[in-house]
Amino acid sequence: MTIFADKPTLLGRLMLLRPFTPSDIDAMGPILADPEVLRLTGSVHSSEAAQRQPKRLDERALEWYRTRNEQVDRLDLAVVDRSTDRCVGEAVLNDLSEPDASCNFRILLGPDGRDRGFGSEATGLIIDHAFASTDLHRIELDVIAFNPRALRVYEQVGFVIEGRRRDAFTFDGDRYDDIIMSILRPEWAARH
Repeated sequence: MTIFADKPTLLGRLMLLRPFTPSDIDAMGPILADPEVLRLTGSVHSSEAAQRQPKRLDERALEWYRTRNEQVDRLDLAVVDRSTDRCVGEAVLNDLSEPDASCNFRILLGPDGRDRGFGSEATGLIIDHAFASTDLHRIELDVIAFNPRALRVYEQVGFVIEGRRRDAFTFDGDRYDDIIMSILRPEWAARH
């Protein structure tokens, strides 16, 4: 599986996606500890847990990020603010199934990357790259129903809701649906 052996830099108007550099890795500690990131990614199940995350990556997480550029079965790119050259999040294609020509997409943005158009631009760039440079047929994702901002971004790029896992996620004692979305190569091609 070498579909993602090439680690491109994708240039957008506001931001760029690039392979992780040491400074990008350093920036990920506070981003991954951000309570909003933790809630929206489903990484914690309570507001209390979201407030307790350390702002520094432990050695295991640091090593994980250091090895992202070596992985040929996934594409992990830092989302970088072009105006500051600072990492504000990550965009990832993972869970590759070459026989099915499919993979998963996920993105997360820290406080400095939100509400600035970075999510829309990064999502469009990585999806365009995936379909233009590989033989992928399907890219899927899931989003928790309490994240309408992400849902809008995904729909704008061309993702289609194909189902939901009802009451699949609990946060602060409330239950939320997990919405499953995908985009297929012919749908992407029709938009381009």
